[in-house]
Amino acid sequence: MIKVSFSHVNEEKLVDFEAYKDKVKEIDDKIRNKTGAGSDFLGWYDWPTSYDKDEVNRIQIKAKEFIENYDTLVVCGIGGSYLGSNAVIDAINGLYPTSKMKIVYLGNTLDPNYIHQILEYLKNRNFAICCISKSGTTTETSISFRLLKTLLEEKVGIEKARKAIVCVTDKEKGALKVLANNEGYETYILPDNIGGRYSVITAVGLFPIACAGIDIVEFLNGCAKAQKDYDNPNILENDAYKYALERYFLYSELNYKVEMLCSYEPRFRMLNEWWKQLFDESEGKEDKALLTSSCVFTTDLHSLGQFIQEGSKILFETIIYVDKPNYDVEIPSDKDDLDGLNYLAGKNLSFVNNKAYEGTLKAHSEHANIPNITINLDEMNAFTLGELLYFFMKACAMSAYLLDVNPFNQPGVEIYKKNMFHLLGKKGY
Repeated sequence: MIKVSFSHVNEEKLVDFEAYKDKVKEIDDKIRNKTGAGSDFLGWYDWPTSYDKDEVNRIQIKAKEFIENYDTLVVCGIGGSYLGSNAVIDAINGLYPTSKMKIVYLGNTLDPNYIHQILEYLKNRNFAICCISKSGTTTETSISFRLLKTLLEEKVGIEKARKAIVCVTDKEKGALKVLANNEGYETYILPDNIGGRYSVITAVGLFPIACAGIDIVEFLNGCAKAQKDYDNPNILENDAYKYALERYFLYSELNYKVEMLCSYEPRFRMLNEWWKQLFDESEGKEDKALLTSSCVFTTDLHSLGQFIQEGSKILFETIIYVDKPNYDVEIPSDKDDLDGLNYLAGKNLSFVNNKAYEGTLKAHSEHANIPNITINLDEMNAFTLGELLYFFMKACAMSAYLLDVNPFNQPGVEIYKKNMFHLLGKKGY
Protein backbone atom coordinates (compact mmCIF):
# COMPACT_ATOMS: atom_id res chain seq x y z
CA MET A 1 0.00 0.00 0.00
CA ILE A 2 1.23 3.49 -0.92
CA LYS A 3 0.67 6.54 1.29
CA VAL A 4 1.49 9.97 -0.15
CA SER A 5 1.79 12.89 2.25
CA PHE A 6 2.32 16.63 1.82
CA SER A 7 2.43 17.33 5.56
CA HIS A 8 6.11 18.31 5.32
CA VAL A 9 5.47 20.96 2.69
CA ASN A 10 5.01 24.38 4.28
CA GLU A 11 1.54 25.82 3.73
CA GLU A 12 2.75 28.70 1.55
CA LYS A 13 4.47 26.18 -0.76
CA LEU A 14 1.55 23.77 -1.03
CA VAL A 15 -0.59 24.08 -4.13
CA ASP A 16 -4.31 24.79 -3.84
CA PHE A 17 -5.45 21.47 -5.32
CA GLU A 18 -9.05 22.65 -5.64
CA ALA A 19 -8.04 25.57 -7.85
CA TYR A 20 -6.70 23.18 -10.50
CA LYS A 21 -9.60 20.70 -10.50
CA ASP A 22 -10.90 21.69 -13.95
CA LYS A 23 -7.42 21.67 -15.51
CA VAL A 24 -6.66 18.26 -14.03
CA LYS A 25 -9.98 16.86 -15.23
CA GLU A 26 -9.28 18.19 -18.73
CA ILE A 27 -5.90 16.44 -18.81
CA ASP A 28 -7.35 13.27 -17.30
CA ASP A 29 -9.80 13.19 -20.21
CA LYS A 30 -6.83 13.36 -22.62
CA ILE A 31 -5.17 10.42 -20.89
CA ARG A 32 -8.34 8.39 -20.46
CA ASN A 33 -9.58 8.92 -24.03
CA LYS A 34 -6.09 8.96 -25.56
CA THR A 35 -6.51 12.32 -27.30
CA GLY A 36 -3.46 14.27 -26.04
CA ALA A 37 -0.08 14.72 -27.71
CA GLY A 38 1.69 11.40 -28.14
CA SER A 39 -1.48 9.45 -27.36
CA ASP A 40 -0.32 6.63 -29.65
CA PHE A 41 2.00 5.68 -26.77
CA LEU A 42 -0.60 5.41 -24.03
CA GLY A 43 -0.77 1.63 -24.27
CA TRP A 44 0.61 1.33 -20.73
CA TYR A 45 -2.50 3.07 -19.33
CA ASP A 46 -4.68 -0.07 -19.24
CA TRP A 47 -1.93 -2.66 -19.81
CA PRO A 48 -2.07 -4.08 -16.24
CA THR A 49 -5.62 -5.31 -16.89
CA SER A 50 -5.43 -5.97 -20.64
CA TYR A 51 -2.03 -7.62 -21.07
CA ASP A 52 -1.66 -10.84 -23.08
CA LYS A 53 -2.06 -13.64 -20.51
CA ASP A 54 -0.71 -16.24 -22.95
CA GLU A 55 2.50 -14.28 -23.48
CA VAL A 56 3.02 -13.89 -19.73
CA ASN A 57 2.53 -17.64 -19.36
CA ARG A 58 5.14 -18.26 -22.08
CA ILE A 59 7.50 -15.90 -20.29
CA GLN A 60 7.08 -17.81 -17.03
CA ILE A 61 7.72 -21.16 -18.73
CA LYS A 62 10.83 -19.93 -20.55
CA ALA A 63 12.17 -18.19 -17.44
CA LYS A 64 11.81 -21.42 -15.48
CA GLU A 65 13.69 -23.26 -18.23
CA PHE A 66 16.48 -20.67 -18.16
CA ILE A 67 16.76 -20.81 -14.36
CA GLU A 68 17.10 -24.60 -14.50
CA ASN A 69 19.69 -24.64 -17.29
CA TYR A 70 21.83 -21.49 -16.97
CA ASP A 71 23.52 -19.65 -14.12
CA THR A 72 23.56 -16.19 -15.74
CA LEU A 73 21.23 -14.08 -17.85
CA VAL A 74 22.68 -11.19 -19.84
CA VAL A 75 20.07 -8.49 -20.40
CA CYS A 76 21.15 -6.64 -23.53
CA GLY A 77 19.45 -3.26 -23.84
CA ILE A 78 19.70 0.45 -23.10
CA GLY A 79 17.46 3.06 -21.50
CA GLY A 80 14.01 1.71 -20.78
CA SER A 81 15.08 -1.66 -22.19
CA TYR A 82 17.07 -2.40 -19.04
CA LEU A 83 16.48 0.28 -16.38
CA GLY A 84 13.05 -1.00 -15.39
CA SER A 85 14.03 -4.63 -14.88
CA ASN A 86 17.26 -3.60 -13.13
CA ALA A 87 15.29 -1.34 -10.79
CA VAL A 88 12.73 -4.03 -9.94
CA ILE A 89 15.25 -6.84 -9.48
CA ASP A 90 17.52 -4.80 -7.20
CA ALA A 91 14.62 -3.34 -5.20
CA ILE A 92 13.11 -6.75 -4.46
CA ASN A 93 16.09 -9.14 -4.40
CA GLY A 94 18.67 -6.69 -3.04
CA LEU A 95 22.23 -6.10 -4.20
CA TYR A 96 23.56 -9.49 -3.05
CA PRO A 97 20.69 -11.80 -3.99
CA THR A 98 20.42 -15.48 -3.24
CA SER A 99 18.37 -16.19 -6.38
CA LYS A 100 19.72 -19.00 -8.53
CA MET A 101 20.27 -16.98 -11.72
CA LYS A 102 22.62 -13.98 -11.77
CA ILE A 103 21.45 -11.06 -13.91
CA VAL A 104 24.05 -8.88 -15.65
CA TYR A 105 23.56 -6.00 -18.09
CA LEU A 106 25.20 -5.16 -21.38
CA GLY A 107 24.20 -3.02 -24.35
CA ASN A 108 23.83 0.05 -22.12
CA THR A 109 27.24 1.61 -22.83
CA LEU A 110 29.98 1.90 -25.44
CA ASP A 111 32.75 1.80 -22.82
CA PRO A 112 35.31 -0.82 -23.94
CA ASN A 113 36.55 -1.42 -20.38
CA TYR A 114 33.11 -2.41 -19.07
CA ILE A 115 32.27 -4.50 -22.12
CA HIS A 116 35.63 -6.31 -22.03
CA GLN A 117 35.24 -7.21 -18.36
CA ILE A 118 31.69 -8.53 -18.85
CA LEU A 119 32.79 -10.67 -21.81
CA GLU A 120 35.74 -12.05 -19.83
CA TYR A 121 33.44 -12.80 -16.90
CA LEU A 122 30.99 -14.64 -19.17
CA LYS A 123 33.68 -16.96 -20.52
CA ASN A 124 33.45 -18.85 -17.22
CA ARG A 125 29.66 -18.70 -16.92
CA ASN A 126 26.89 -20.84 -18.38
CA PHE A 127 24.98 -17.87 -19.72
CA ALA A 128 21.85 -17.06 -21.71
CA ILE A 129 20.90 -13.81 -23.45
CA CYS A 130 17.81 -11.62 -23.53
CA CYS A 131 18.21 -8.98 -26.23
CA ILE A 132 15.73 -6.10 -26.05
CA SER A 133 15.39 -3.66 -28.93
CA LYS A 134 12.48 -2.36 -30.95
CA SER A 135 14.46 -1.93 -34.15
CA GLY A 136 17.46 -4.13 -33.59
CA THR A 137 19.71 -1.30 -34.78
CA THR A 138 20.32 0.69 -31.57
CA THR A 139 24.08 1.17 -31.65
CA GLU A 140 25.01 0.29 -28.06
CA THR A 141 22.68 -2.72 -27.88
CA SER A 142 23.43 -4.04 -31.36
CA ILE A 143 27.21 -3.96 -30.88
CA SER A 144 26.92 -5.76 -27.55
CA PHE A 145 24.50 -8.35 -28.90
CA ARG A 146 26.81 -9.10 -31.82
CA LEU A 147 29.68 -9.64 -29.34
CA LEU A 148 27.52 -11.77 -27.01
CA LYS A 149 26.11 -13.89 -29.82
CA THR A 150 29.60 -14.54 -31.19
CA LEU A 151 30.94 -15.50 -27.76
CA LEU A 152 28.01 -17.80 -27.01
CA GLU A 153 28.17 -19.57 -30.38
CA GLU A 154 31.92 -20.10 -30.01
CA LYS A 155 31.38 -21.42 -26.49
CA VAL A 156 28.47 -23.85 -27.00
CA GLY A 157 27.84 -24.05 -30.75
CA ILE A 158 25.15 -22.49 -32.93
CA GLU A 159 22.34 -24.93 -32.12
CA LYS A 160 22.69 -24.69 -28.34
CA ALA A 161 23.11 -20.92 -28.61
CA ARG A 162 19.76 -20.65 -30.36
CA LYS A 163 18.05 -22.20 -27.34
CA ALA A 164 19.83 -19.78 -25.01
CA ILE A 165 18.75 -16.56 -26.73
CA VAL A 166 15.41 -14.78 -26.44
CA CYS A 167 14.48 -11.45 -28.02
CA VAL A 168 11.98 -8.78 -27.03
CA THR A 169 11.27 -6.75 -30.13
CA ASP A 170 8.67 -5.57 -32.62
CA LYS A 171 5.82 -7.93 -33.39
CA GLU A 172 6.42 -7.98 -37.15
CA LYS A 173 9.36 -5.89 -38.38
CA GLY A 174 12.89 -4.72 -37.67
CA ALA A 175 16.39 -6.18 -37.87
CA LEU A 176 16.13 -8.06 -34.56
CA LYS A 177 12.79 -9.61 -35.51
CA VAL A 178 14.21 -10.77 -38.85
CA LEU A 179 17.26 -12.28 -37.11
CA ALA A 180 15.08 -13.98 -34.50
CA ASN A 181 12.89 -15.50 -37.19
CA ASN A 182 15.90 -16.68 -39.19
CA GLU A 183 17.62 -18.23 -36.15
CA GLY A 184 14.50 -19.55 -34.43
CA TYR A 185 14.92 -17.53 -31.23
CA GLU A 186 12.03 -17.32 -28.80
CA THR A 187 10.50 -13.85 -29.09
CA TYR A 188 8.23 -11.61 -27.02
CA ILE A 189 6.54 -8.42 -28.08
CA LEU A 190 7.65 -4.87 -27.36
CA PRO A 191 4.29 -3.17 -28.03
CA ASP A 192 4.08 -0.39 -30.63
CA ASN A 193 2.01 1.77 -28.29
CA ILE A 194 4.32 1.67 -25.24
CA GLY A 195 7.58 3.62 -25.14
CA GLY A 196 10.74 2.29 -23.51
CA ARG A 197 10.53 4.22 -20.26
CA TYR A 198 7.00 2.91 -19.68
CA SER A 199 7.79 -0.65 -20.80
CA VAL A 200 8.85 -2.32 -17.53
CA ILE A 201 5.33 -3.77 -17.21
CA THR A 202 5.64 -5.50 -20.60
CA ALA A 203 7.87 -8.39 -21.69
CA VAL A 204 10.75 -5.88 -21.71
CA GLY A 205 10.79 -5.98 -17.92
CA LEU A 206 8.84 -9.13 -17.21
CA PHE A 207 11.22 -11.66 -18.75
CA PRO A 208 14.37 -10.58 -16.84
CA ILE A 209 12.30 -10.08 -13.68
CA ALA A 210 10.91 -13.62 -13.97
CA CYS A 211 14.44 -14.99 -14.49
CA ALA A 212 15.41 -13.33 -11.21
CA GLY A 213 12.79 -15.49 -9.47
CA ILE A 214 10.25 -12.69 -8.91
CA ASP A 215 6.51 -13.31 -9.28
CA ILE A 216 5.59 -11.25 -12.36
CA VAL A 217 1.86 -11.88 -11.98
CA GLU A 218 1.96 -10.36 -8.50
CA PHE A 219 3.92 -7.45 -9.97
CA LEU A 220 1.22 -6.92 -12.60
CA ASN A 221 -1.48 -7.28 -9.94
CA GLY A 222 0.13 -4.40 -8.07
CA CYS A 223 0.12 -2.35 -11.27
CA ALA A 224 -3.56 -3.23 -11.74
CA LYS A 225 -4.42 -2.02 -8.25
CA ALA A 226 -2.70 1.29 -8.97
CA GLN A 227 -4.48 1.53 -12.32
CA LYS A 228 -7.78 1.28 -10.46
CA ASP A 229 -6.77 3.54 -7.56
CA TYR A 230 -5.52 6.38 -9.76
CA ASP A 231 -8.19 6.15 -12.46
CA ASN A 232 -10.02 9.12 -10.96
CA PRO A 233 -10.26 12.64 -12.44
CA ASN A 234 -10.96 14.19 -9.03
CA ILE A 235 -7.72 15.85 -7.92
CA LEU A 236 -8.80 15.70 -4.27
CA GLU A 237 -9.02 11.89 -4.43
CA ASN A 238 -6.07 11.01 -6.67
CA ASP A 239 -2.64 10.96 -5.01
CA ALA A 240 -0.81 10.45 -8.31
CA TYR A 241 -2.34 13.62 -9.67
CA LYS A 242 -1.71 15.46 -6.40
CA TYR A 243 1.97 14.57 -6.62
CA ALA A 244 2.11 15.72 -10.25
CA LEU A 245 0.36 19.00 -9.44
CA GLU A 246 2.52 19.83 -6.42
CA ARG A 247 5.76 19.31 -8.36
CA TYR A 248 4.33 21.42 -11.23
CA PHE A 249 3.39 24.20 -8.78
CA LEU A 250 6.82 24.21 -7.15
CA TYR A 251 8.44 24.47 -10.58
CA SER A 252 6.15 26.90 -12.38
CA GLU A 253 5.03 29.17 -9.55
CA LEU A 254 7.83 29.02 -6.99
CA ASN A 255 10.77 28.61 -9.39
CA TYR A 256 12.22 25.38 -8.00
CA LYS A 257 14.66 23.85 -10.47
CA VAL A 258 15.43 20.36 -9.12
CA GLU A 259 13.47 17.48 -7.64
CA MET A 260 15.59 15.15 -5.52
CA LEU A 261 14.29 11.60 -5.13
CA CYS A 262 15.59 10.21 -1.84
CA SER A 263 15.45 6.73 -0.38
CA TYR A 264 17.03 5.06 2.63
CA GLU A 265 18.14 1.78 1.05
CA PRO A 266 21.03 1.21 -1.42
CA ARG A 267 18.91 -1.38 -3.26
CA PHE A 268 16.74 1.48 -4.56
CA ARG A 269 19.59 3.21 -6.42
CA MET A 270 18.49 1.79 -9.78
CA LEU A 271 14.87 2.63 -8.97
CA ASN A 272 16.11 6.21 -8.71
CA GLU A 273 17.73 5.87 -12.14
CA TRP A 274 14.51 4.49 -13.69
CA TRP A 275 12.54 7.38 -12.15
CA LYS A 276 14.99 9.94 -13.54
CA GLN A 277 14.65 8.58 -17.06
CA LEU A 278 10.87 8.51 -16.77
CA PHE A 279 10.51 12.15 -15.79
CA ASP A 280 13.47 13.76 -17.58
CA GLU A 281 12.84 12.08 -20.93
CA SER A 282 9.10 12.71 -20.67
CA GLU A 283 9.20 16.35 -19.55
CA GLY A 284 12.53 17.86 -20.58
CA LYS A 285 11.43 19.63 -23.75
CA GLU A 286 10.93 23.18 -25.07
CA ASP A 287 13.27 24.60 -22.38
CA LYS A 288 10.90 23.38 -19.66
CA ALA A 289 10.77 21.03 -16.68
CA LEU A 290 12.46 20.19 -13.43
CA LEU A 291 15.82 18.48 -13.46
CA THR A 292 15.58 15.25 -11.51
CA SER A 293 18.33 14.09 -9.19
CA SER A 294 18.58 11.44 -6.51
CA CYS A 295 20.19 10.45 -3.23
CA VAL A 296 20.41 7.34 -1.10
CA PHE A 297 20.41 8.22 2.59
CA THR A 298 22.04 7.99 5.01
CA THR A 299 25.06 7.52 2.72
CA ASP A 300 24.58 10.78 0.82
CA LEU A 301 23.81 12.77 3.96
CA HIS A 302 27.59 12.70 4.49
CA SER A 303 28.19 14.39 1.13
CA LEU A 304 25.29 16.03 -0.70
CA GLY A 305 23.49 16.40 2.61
CA GLN A 306 25.48 19.56 3.32
CA PHE A 307 24.22 21.24 0.15
CA ILE A 308 20.66 20.08 0.72
CA GLN A 309 20.65 21.51 4.24
CA GLU A 310 22.42 24.82 3.66
CA GLY A 311 23.03 25.31 -0.07
CA SER A 312 21.06 27.38 -2.58
CA LYS A 313 17.32 26.74 -2.38
CA ILE A 314 16.81 25.26 -5.82
CA LEU A 315 15.45 21.84 -4.88
CA PHE A 316 12.66 20.00 -3.15
CA GLU A 317 12.66 16.36 -2.06
CA THR A 318 10.44 13.38 -2.71
CA ILE A 319 11.12 10.63 -0.19
CA ILE A 320 10.45 6.91 -0.70
CA TYR A 321 10.43 5.07 2.60
CA VAL A 322 9.52 1.44 3.30
CA ASP A 323 8.08 0.99 6.77
CA LYS A 324 8.83 -2.71 7.20
CA PRO A 325 12.23 -4.04 6.03
CA ASN A 326 12.55 -7.46 4.42
CA TYR A 327 15.30 -8.31 6.91
CA ASP A 328 16.57 -6.81 10.15
CA VAL A 329 19.78 -6.89 12.18
CA GLU A 330 20.13 -6.51 15.95
CA ILE A 331 22.96 -4.35 17.31
CA PRO A 332 25.12 -6.31 19.81
CA SER A 333 26.50 -5.10 23.11
CA ASP A 334 30.26 -4.64 23.61
CA LYS A 335 31.90 -4.95 27.02
CA ASP A 336 34.33 -2.04 26.48
CA ASP A 337 31.88 0.22 24.61
CA LEU A 338 34.75 2.23 23.13
CA ASP A 339 32.52 3.41 20.28
CA GLY A 340 29.83 4.52 22.74
CA LEU A 341 27.12 2.51 21.03
CA ASN A 342 25.90 0.39 23.93
CA TYR A 343 22.92 2.71 24.28
CA LEU A 344 21.69 1.09 21.05
CA ALA A 345 22.49 -2.51 22.07
CA GLY A 346 19.52 -4.80 21.57
CA LYS A 347 17.86 -2.44 19.11
CA ASN A 348 17.37 -3.30 15.45
CA LEU A 349 18.95 -1.39 12.57
CA SER A 350 15.45 -0.66 11.22
CA PHE A 351 14.82 1.38 14.37
CA VAL A 352 18.03 3.39 13.84
CA ASN A 353 17.34 3.87 10.12
CA ASN A 354 13.81 5.06 10.92
CA LYS A 355 15.09 7.66 13.38
CA ALA A 356 17.57 8.85 10.76
CA TYR A 357 14.63 9.23 8.37
CA GLU A 358 12.54 11.16 10.90
CA GLY A 359 15.47 13.34 11.96
CA THR A 360 16.43 14.15 8.36
CA LEU A 361 12.83 14.94 7.44
CA LYS A 362 12.65 17.42 10.31
CA ALA A 363 16.04 18.95 9.48
CA HIS A 364 15.27 19.46 5.80
CA SER A 365 11.62 20.47 6.00
CA GLU A 366 11.65 22.59 9.16
CA HIS A 367 15.19 23.90 9.57
CA ALA A 368 16.06 24.26 5.87
CA ASN A 369 12.47 24.98 4.76
CA ILE A 370 12.75 22.48 1.90
CA PRO A 371 9.42 21.05 0.68
CA ASN A 372 9.36 17.30 1.35
CA ILE A 373 6.80 15.02 -0.29
CA THR A 374 6.77 11.60 1.36
CA ILE A 375 5.76 8.30 -0.26
CA ASN A 376 5.52 5.47 2.25
CA LEU A 377 5.17 1.80 1.38
CA ASP A 378 4.18 -0.63 4.12
CA GLU A 379 6.63 -3.19 2.69
CA MET A 380 8.61 -3.84 -0.48
CA ASN A 381 7.55 -6.78 -2.63
CA ALA A 382 6.49 -7.45 -6.21
CA PHE A 383 2.94 -6.21 -5.60
CA THR A 384 3.80 -2.93 -3.86
CA LEU A 385 6.57 -2.15 -6.33
CA GLY A 386 4.11 -2.66 -9.18
CA GLU A 387 1.85 -0.13 -7.46
CA LEU A 388 4.69 2.36 -7.07
CA LEU A 389 5.92 2.19 -10.66
CA TYR A 390 2.43 2.64 -12.08
CA PHE A 391 1.86 5.54 -9.64
CA PHE A 392 4.90 7.31 -11.08
CA MET A 393 3.93 6.58 -14.70
CA LYS A 394 0.44 8.01 -14.19
CA ALA A 395 1.83 11.04 -12.35
CA CYS A 396 4.40 11.61 -15.09
CA ALA A 397 1.77 11.73 -17.83
CA MET A 398 -0.24 14.29 -15.85
CA SER A 399 2.89 16.29 -15.00
CA ALA A 400 4.08 16.53 -18.61
CA TYR A 401 0.65 17.55 -19.88
CA LEU A 402 0.52 20.26 -17.20
CA LEU A 403 3.71 21.62 -18.80
CA ASP A 404 2.00 21.34 -22.20
CA VAL A 405 4.64 18.98 -23.61
CA ASN A 406 4.33 15.55 -25.20
CA PRO A 407 5.15 12.99 -22.47
CA PHE A 408 5.96 10.20 -24.91
CA ASN A 409 8.52 11.44 -27.43
CA GLN A 410 12.23 12.20 -27.03
CA PRO A 411 13.37 14.32 -29.99
CA GLY A 412 16.47 15.56 -28.14
CA VAL A 413 17.85 12.04 -27.86
CA GLU A 414 18.15 11.77 -31.64
CA ILE A 415 20.56 14.71 -31.98
CA TYR A 416 23.57 12.99 -30.41
CA LYS A 417 22.92 9.90 -32.54
CA LYS A 418 23.02 11.88 -35.79
CA ASN A 419 26.28 13.58 -34.78
CA MET A 420 27.82 10.26 -33.69
CA PHE A 421 26.79 8.49 -36.90
CA HIS A 422 28.27 11.35 -38.98
CA LEU A 423 31.57 11.14 -37.08
CA LEU A 424 31.61 7.35 -37.44
CA GLY A 425 31.07 7.61 -41.18
CA LYS A 426 27.70 5.87 -41.31
CA LYS A 427 26.12 6.11 -44.73
CA GLY A 428 23.46 8.81 -44.97
CA TYR A 429 24.86 10.88 -42.10
